Amino acid sequence: MPSPDDALTAVYRDLLLDHFRRPRNSGALEHPDVAVHQRNPLCGDEIELQLAFDGDVLRDVRFRGQGCTISQASASMMTQRLQGKSVAEIEEVARRFTAMLHGDREAAVDPALGDLRSLAGVARLPVRLRCALLAWSALAQGLSERPVDQKPE
Repeated sequence: MPSPDDALTAVYRDLLLDHFRRPRNSGALEHPDVAVHQRNPLCGDEIELQLAFDGDVLRDVRFRGQGCTISQASASMMTQRLQGKSVAEIEEVARRFTAMLHGDREAAVDPALGDLRSLAGVARLPVRLRCALLAWSALAQGLSERPVDQKPE
């Protein structure tokens, strides 16, 4: 008889595969404020992230990429979770997500992470951390590069 942990692992695996096969917010923005391209040289995963802001709020976000299930699902879930959030909210979710991937058990059950919690198992696979964090690294770069008129005073 499968344990509750086995059932949860299966649900999370299915969620990752769903985001990989049917990525949310995939494609290009017509007029992004920022476009960032990052590549993981260890495995070849790539992400192009495009961000559009209304002041301090992420109005729209899209990504294009290629790579493993973890990198592409992480990008899909990230865009879905952060669209419409303020930069401060985005930075907090990013902080909690990164903590979760580095083994923080509290972060792994944080409801603010939503579907992103399905990537908590990556903490047990250090070689895959870069895969899960690729889109987040692009996001951090994009936030730092956004136009001056989109940054708070």
